[in-house]
Amino acid sequence: MTVVLVAAAALIDKDGRVLLAQRPEGKSMAGLWEFPGGKIEPGETPEAALIRELHEELGIDTWQSCLAPLTFASHAYDDFHLLMPLFACRKWQGIPQAREGQSLVWVHAKNLRNYAMPPADVPLISILRDWL
Repeated sequence: MTVVLVAAAALIDKDGRVLLAQRPEGKSMAGLWEFPGGKIEPGETPEAALIRELHEELGIDTWQSCLAPLTFASHAYDDFHLLMPLFACRKWQGIPQAREGQSLVWVHAKNLRNYAMPPADVPLISILRDWL
């Protein structure tokens, strides 16, 4: 089974809310809400991938020193196994904007369960809720 490496960020604003992005139509698991991020390219570190993805997807810039490893997801889907480190990020430059057709929402940790998420993301909710 192929292992797919993806890096994700829990962007946390000054009110303690977390940013979720909705997967757009045409992508697998369209309509589900997830933490922003994306695939790690060959030769790329998870932090570098996340910095690149946050710029591409949301138009924001952050730095490796602002990415704190929080937890990770390891989940077997039907055709691949996802390994996804989740980083907490409280500092970035710019205002997150949907640049790839996705919807964005800021959510208090206690309300994260109200949003349908991919199976790999669900176990991360309680960790984030306890941490925040």
